[in-house]
Amino acid sequence: MTKDKAIEELFLAQTPHFDDNADFMARLTKRLDAVEYIKQHQEATIRRYKMATVAAFVVGIISGAICIAFVLSMPANVPLFTIKVHSNILLWLLENSRFIATAVLGLLMSFGLASVISNIQDLMLMRRKQMVCP
Repeated sequence: MTKDKAIEELFLAQTPHFDDNADFMARLTKRLDAVEYIKQHQEATIRRYKMATVAAFVVGIISGAICIAFVLSMPANVPLFTIKVHSNILLWLLENSRFIATAVLGLLMSFGLASVISNIQDLMLMRRKQMVCP
């Protein structure tokens, strides 16, 4: 209770004084211009992120389709590469090179898709924050 009284006395003791109105308006205009500049910069950044996300998505789809078409266009019994060594591990890699390449390509595309979705969610969050704080 005494803290409330102390805070109340502190607020009552404050007597704001107002200076020249022209100076106040000049400072206010300068601050509003700075806020408008930051808002425009943020909108430009969001636009740039959207374009980069769309470009990454399109390039990923095209390159993934080309790689998968290349892997699937080769005959099924022919490995992707040849090795002149007769080690068990290398022979296993040679026999399963098509499946390994397809799995690695699928993992890379999944990672790329997850990063694109993450970027889209970040953009949506930035947009929501921008709408909340006009």
